[in-house]
Amino acid sequence: MKPNLIIFDCDGVLVDSERLSNQVFCDILNGYGLELNLEDMFRIFVGNSMAQCIKIIDEMLGYPPPDNFEATYRMQVANAFKTDLKAVDGVEDIIKSLDKPYCIASSGPHEKMQITLGLTGLNKYFAKNIYSTYDVENPKPYPDVYLHAAEQMGYTSDECLIIEDSTLGVQAGKAAGMYVIAYAGSLPEERLIDAGADKIIKHMSELKFLI
Repeated sequence: MKPNLIIFDCDGVLVDSERLSNQVFCDILNGYGLELNLEDMFRIFVGNSMAQCIKIIDEMLGYPPPDNFEATYRMQVANAFKTDLKAVDGVEDIIKSLDKPYCIASSGPHEKMQITLGLTGLNKYFAKNIYSTYDVENPKPYPDVYLHAAEQMGYTSDECLIIEDSTLGVQAGKAAGMYVIAYAGSLPEERLIDAGADKIIKHMSELKFLI
């Protein structure tokens, strides 16, 4: 495919945040008495919005998490990001090489993306072309955020290529009628293929041969 618009997910695709944030998440949930490891976190939570995650926690515990759960999580993640967050290896070189429009469509809130993109120095590449599931009615795996991003950028679904790293994100992209390249940075390739990914890459440098 030769796309006219490239749409990047943010966490795990642009910023290498998934392991950091999910380790914090895991530690907090284990403090509630749940026995989870990092592999469980990727299997159960990655790709979900915070509202979806809280619903899952409610089901696992049998009652809602404390009212301060999200605030505690955000604070601890922000502290981890300040010291350890980096851009995904090779992605900045890909962005610099692009000769066509691109944007972000993420499950994360705008405030979080401003922090992570700022800490990694990637914010200068995207200006206002950043879209979130918080802007639309339904989160991934619904296609809403990808359709919204394409519409705002002025392109149709068949002109768009998505770079994703989660099964829910892949499903959202395919539901939007777009071509999806899945970066197997955190999840096994098989899960991304089963979700419907059109192509799998293991390193961002592979994108230069595909787009």
